[in-house]
Amino acid sequence: MHRIKQGDEVIVTAGKDKGRRGSVIKVLDNDRVMVESINMVKKHTKPNPMQGLEGGIVEKEMPMHISNVMLFNPAINKGDRVGFKVLEDGKKVRYFKSNGEVVDV
Repeated sequence: MHRIKQGDEVIVTAGKDKGRRGSVIKVLDNDRVMVESINMVKKHTKPNPMQGLEGGIVEKEMPMHISNVMLFNPAINKGDRVGFKVLEDGKKVRYFKSNGEVVDV
C-alpha cells in the first residue's frame, strides 16, 4: 500500500510549482507521480502521418518525485503527512497524522 494513490488531491512542496494543488493522474514504479497540470514542459514533436500526428510544440505533464508532494487535508487546508493503521475489523487504512482522520474508508 502506498501513501499516495491515483486520484488523490496533493499539494506540491518543492520545485517550480511549489504550493500548487492537483490530482494524481498516475503513480509510476520508480517513486514518481504525475499530477494534472503540474510540472508542465514543452515537448517538440515531429509529424507522423501514419498515426495522424501533427508536428509542433506540445505541452505535457512530466513525472515528479513522490517526496515533492503531500496529500492535501481538506480539514486544515494544508498538506499533511500520512500514516497507516489497522482498524478493529482488520482493514489497513491511511490516516492523516495531524488530526488522526482516516483518508479512505
